[in-house]
Amino acid sequence: MKLIFIGADHQVTGSCHYLEVGDKHILVDYGMQQGVQTFENAPLPVHESQIDYVFLTHAHVDHSGLLPLLYAKGFRGQIFATDATCDLCSIMLRDCAHIQMQEAEWKMRKAKRSEENASVEPLYTLEDAEGAIKRLVPCHYGSEVEVCDGVKIRFTDIGHLLGSASIEVWLTEGDTTKKIVFSGDIGNKHQPLLRDPQMTAEADFVVMESTYGDRLHSLDKPDYVTEIAKVIQETFDRGGNVVIPSFAVGRTQELLYFIRKIKVEKLIKGHDHFPVYVDSPMAVEATEIFQDNRAECFDGEALELIKDNINPLSFGGLKLTITSEESKEINFIDTPKVIISASGMCEAGRIRHHLKHNLWRKECTILFVGYQANGTLGRAIIEGAKEVKLFGETISVNAQIRQVAGLSGHADKQGLIDWISAFEEKPKKVFIVHGEDGVTTQFAETLKIEYGQRAYAPYSGSVFDIAANRFTYEAMPVKLEKKTHIASGVYARLVSAGQRLVALIKKLDGRPNKELGKFADQINSLCDKFEN
Repeated sequence: MKLIFIGADHQVTGSCHYLEVGDKHILVDYGMQQGVQTFENAPLPVHESQIDYVFLTHAHVDHSGLLPLLYAKGFRGQIFATDATCDLCSIMLRDCAHIQMQEAEWKMRKAKRSEENASVEPLYTLEDAEGAIKRLVPCHYGSEVEVCDGVKIRFTDIGHLLGSASIEVWLTEGDTTKKIVFSGDIGNKHQPLLRDPQMTAEADFVVMESTYGDRLHSLDKPDYVTEIAKVIQETFDRGGNVVIPSFAVGRTQELLYFIRKIKVEKLIKGHDHFPVYVDSPMAVEATEIFQDNRAECFDGEALELIKDNINPLSFGGLKLTITSEESKEINFIDTPKVIISASGMCEAGRIRHHLKHNLWRKECTILFVGYQANGTLGRAIIEGAKEVKLFGETISVNAQIRQVAGLSGHADKQGLIDWISAFEEKPKKVFIVHGEDGVTTQFAETLKIEYGQRAYAPYSGSVFDIAANRFTYEAMPVKLEKKTHIASGVYARLVSAGQRLVALIKKLDGRPNKELGKFADQINSLCDKFEN
């Protein structure tokens, strides 16, 4: 039994961990890196085509965004996730593919304008996303799932996002069974829509996140409705727009819930029936999925509204834009308005167009409502950038920049401590991941010194023997340097296909000689075709 740390180790995004039990190769999450990547991630220890299963904690792209790439490189196993996570991935992975393809097309056009001879291929295509989506296996919260001989899992609601879960994994080799729990992203308490994180009682080993392991949310429950209403009122009185970069899944639905209350309570004076644009096709689809799963995942006041047949995510003046033409028209409408658009960190998507049209206007407000990773455009704006680059153009930052403090889907330091302290017996090891470099180290020390936990913050590439309860290799941090990739674009796909073929050949040992001979003849025939 082996655990290898691959991604989101001393970094916040790009979550990925590798498990090996018997002859089975398993990934827990396979996420995309967002913002600046400080350290180099270790490569997967086996070729992508040899991965048998993926256990997915939730649908956010820093946990799921590389699943289409896994498929493109030959993965044909199963991806286990909760029902709602499967629903959300069906839209989020397609959206990621569209963004990859659009960015590749934009880079190609830019290269042509510069008279550069460059071929740019997307990281993966829509077909790859569709292939990954077809591998999804929906699972219910609380149900034990027999994945295969020696592997059993169970998903527990962790309250971070619709469908998000911590995952209990039982691994058995011979007479030895060990249980490892992956926290996923632990949710904040008392959120407007979702249930509080559910605790887990037992584990031999725990891999837990530490995004906010160095800070506490306000002890007083924030009055988000009043705070957001104040920003809207002040901005509209100046004649400006409120532009909100928002994650299409989760945060957008919370904002709709708050704005509905603002409208019902008539908190905005002098701007009756003000329009609210949700400019993200994915956010529109995600909101429908939230509606479909509300009975299972919603909590508190939102659930009470549903029982009274009131839609907590809808109100007068809500306008959902789907087409790019509808999106472009928004900024040519003079009426002060609220624009909610993705992506939440301003790294891609339609929000960048809205920033281009509104950042330079003193009467407008850019309202941030979510975590901004180091190195992202959103982080730069929050930290006081005077100008930014958008679509090759320098844009002055003259708008009011505001941030709603405490509006987070992540547990704070105390919430993380509460979660790990809920285990009835202290785990043999607690591995701290998914946090910025200093945070993971600091939080591990806090758990060790103040709470008696056997906590560690491993770097990518570290290898842990689960059965023996010891590290067989403790990796050192490797600072990421820019590299020249020899294999890129279509050629990279060819190289990957060759690696998949080699991996397949190794699996065929012991098959009937007639089958092996026929396959060998087919390969040689194909080689002859391209050699001549």
